Amino acid sequence: MNFTENKMIELYTDRLLIRDHVLDDLMTHHELLSDETSMKYLPEIKTKDMEESKENLLKSIEEMNFEKRKLYFFRIENRNTKEHIGEIGYTVKQITFLGKIVDMGYFIKEKHWGKGYTTEALKKIIEYAFEKDNVYRISTGCLKENIGSEKVMRKCGMIKEAEFKEYQLHENKLKDRVEYRLLKHEWKKE
Repeated sequence: MNFTENKMIELYTDRLLIRDHVLDDLMTHHELLSDETSMKYLPEIKTKDMEESKENLLKSIEEMNFEKRKLYFFRIENRNTKEHIGEIGYTVKQITFLGKIVDMGYFIKEKHWGKGYTTEALKKIIEYAFEKDNVYRISTGCLKENIGSEKVMRKCGMIKEAEFKEYQLHENKLKDRVEYRLLKHEWKKE
């Protein structure tokens, strides 16, 4: 394993601190990852117990030490109160001569829905990815019924690339999925 000097990423917006995880995050991390409502659209990463949540957290912490880091999973918290709001990040899928190709995702606690936190966090992560991490292409998507998530993508300037009919199994039904992208040269910093 190739390790770099541990450099914790911390990004600030007007209201948020978006940062790498630490062990002290475990309780609130578990609270979010095991919550039925907040994790409704991400059953594959929903945890069933504290041990699974701990494994998830340790994977994020370990990854930030790799020289060729592939997982950029961050905690979103209120900048003033330090309250845990949610999670955001991306996975490096490929490295090309133009830069990294990544899949991005996010989820927040239900009590924070509709307050603009996800849009604020996603804009900051997009800025970080393009300006600091040599990302060339960002992809993300959601079930078509997840209207809030799709709105976030559009508000962040992402471009709808596809809509797949009866594509993804969710709650024992095949549901439609939408996919969005943003290329570095398509990104417009506000």
